[in-house]
Amino acid sequence: MTRLLSKGQADLLRLLAQMPLLDRLEMAALAGRSRGGVYESAARLEDAGLIDSVPHGTPLLAPTRRYYVTEQGVKALAVTEVQPVGWLLREYPLSLRWRRTLLERLDAAAVIYRLASALAGLGHSVGFRWRRALPQDATLTLSDGRVLAIIRQGATAERAGFAKRLWRLAQGPRPGAVLVMVPDEVRLRQAVVLLRDARTRTAPVPAFFALERHVAVAGSGDAIWRSSAGVTLSLAEAVGRANPGGMTAAEPPLVRVSIPKDIDLGGGGENVPDHLLPVLLRPAEKRALDLLADWPGLTREDLAGILDASKPRASQLTAALERLGLVTAFQLDARRLALTDRGLKLLARPDRVSTGEARQRWSVGADGGGDNGAAGDRPSVSGRRSRQLLRDLEHTAAVHRFVAALNRQARGLGWTVEQLDPPHRASRYFRHYGRPRSLHPDAFGTLRRNDLLSPFFLEYERRAVRPATMAQRLAPYLRYYSSHRPADDHGHRPLVLVVFDDPVAPTHFLEVARREMLRVRVPLPLLASHRELVEREGPLGPAWLAPGGDFQPVEPLHHYE
Repeated sequence: MTRLLSKGQADLLRLLAQMPLLDRLEMAALAGRSRGGVYESAARLEDAGLIDSVPHGTPLLAPTRRYYVTEQGVKALAVTEVQPVGWLLREYPLSLRWRRTLLERLDAAAVIYRLASALAGLGHSVGFRWRRALPQDATLTLSDGRVLAIIRQGATAERAGFAKRLWRLAQGPRPGAVLVMVPDEVRLRQAVVLLRDARTRTAPVPAFFALERHVAVAGSGDAIWRSSAGVTLSLAEAVGRANPGGMTAAEPPLVRVSIPKDIDLGGGGENVPDHLLPVLLRPAEKRALDLLADWPGLTREDLAGILDASKPRASQLTAALERLGLVTAFQLDARRLALTDRGLKLLARPDRVSTGEARQRWSVGADGGGDNGAAGDRPSVSGRRSRQLLRDLEHTAAVHRFVAALNRQARGLGWTVEQLDPPHRASRYFRHYGRPRSLHPDAFGTLRRNDLLSPFFLEYERRAVRPATMAQRLAPYLRYYSSHRPADDHGHRPLVLVVFDDPVAPTHFLEVARREMLRVRVPLPLLASHRELVEREGPLGPAWLAPGGDFQPVEPLHHYE
């Protein structure tokens, strides 16, 4: 078969060696060929056993099939290139180690491939290289010699770890430009600050930032990229601002390489190798995993609310994840769900997060304790953050009920929940009169309806019943809102929603808040309510009291429009 390869087939085989696990639309864009021609060449290569495919889909990308060079294909390419197989395995990401790495990172790699395809759509010939140990995820070299570094922040990546990657990028050889993908608006604004030089307050190279969900679906002409100066640009305009040339650090080649066997998707359950899970899981199952990573200890009912699905559907999804050993159920006050160590590893790998650190923070035991969560079992909680959440279970459960009810009600009222952050991502760090300060709300969210954006912090208070304690709870917010940081972090001044258990507490709290705001001369967009009223009217209903008025319930989002 190797003697019968046409030029188009040989070029396609070489492209898949350089960029394994492309789908056919991406192949067409990167090869600069028609879809029909690529589909025909791919079919012939597949019939000859030189390439094969695996299914893949994510919450951001529609299901597709992604192609890789088989063991026979590697040998055929070596003949075509007139090179030893060992040379190919070191030159291209074809070895067993690279195969496993790319499969583990496939959800992230798929979006990066979409970005590379969009660049090719601008008429650029793209030289692409994956990076294994450098701070950037990949490097693109355009036909005019400009070098673009791509760096992605995953949803599970901590701010400190990502800051270190950006610092390492700035300290090394400078590319012509940096394209940064982030999961949400808050982290986009944080990334802009993190990449700035501390002395010049500017990025060391032209840097452009975009939300990952926009990169996944946008074309080269869509204005989704933002410069470090805040200017909104299309991909074509961003690339036009890149510096000429550019460099990137060299990675040492792998010392030991071997040809991987062809992928076998047979079998199931916990016997599935970890690196094959990204191609076996469906987008809805991945979405459920993401939510359980954000909100450990959810009940199935609350998971259904955040998923905007029925409880039977949520049960179906979690049952499939339990069979794969990714999720465990355990009995506390109710049947609760959390990721196993295997589930934590699955989410950490594509985000380039240490699995050891993820377990230290979030582990509830490999199987939840006992016989995988039978009645009466309690999890063996070793993760410090999971332990903290489950220690104050009544508080955690109340926050879960609030965010689930918010998501259910928002759709019916025409709102879109754009962002819903758990406590560990809702925290804000800032300086006040030269001292480091922090804000630790129970959740942060952003709602959108048409052009109206409404961000909010949530505080669920059970113990702040005395005026002095209430004033202590308000102090971090007064410090934060006394500066420009709320607008810098979110583009708007978020509402501060405070929910009490006691029906009388909101009125007393707002009176304390009024006095404190007058004392320090800092206005807060503050609303308060109590649990029973919020549960009856819903988080978006007329369940809130505002300071300085007659303390009648108001609808918060309408009130502040």
